[in-house]
Amino acid sequence: MNLVADILIGAVAFQHLLFLVLEMFLWTKPVGLKIFRMSPKDAETSAVLAKNQGLYNGFLVAGLVWGLLAADPAQAFSIKVFFLACVIAAGLFGGLTAHLSILLVQALPAAVALAALWWAR
Repeated sequence: MNLVADILIGAVAFQHLLFLVLEMFLWTKPVGLKIFRMSPKDAETSAVLAKNQGLYNGFLVAGLVWGLLAADPAQAFSIKVFFLACVIAAGLFGGLTAHLSILLVQALPAAVALAALWWAR
C-alpha cells in the first residue's frame, strides 16, 4: 500500500510541475490562454503574478519529491503529510476564492494521496 501512496504522491508532484510550467512559461501562450480562459491582455497583465504562483508550485514539487526520497521513514512520512496538507490548503482556498474546479483538480488528488499515505502507515 505504501507503493500506491508514493505513486499518488508522485502524481500530485507531477501535476504541480505541470502547473509550474503553465504558470511560469505558458501563461501568455495559446495553451495558457485556453486553459485559464483569459484574453491576451488579461494574461499579459497578470503574467508576473502567474510566475509567482508557478514558483510556489515548484516549492510544493520540491517538498513532495523530498518526502519521496527521504531515507528515514518517519521523516519521509512527516514531510509528505506536511506538503500534501499544503496542497490541500491551497486547493481549498483556490476553490473557494477563485474557481470551484480547483477543489477537484488540486485538493482532491492531494486528499486521496494523503488518505492512501495514512492507510499505508
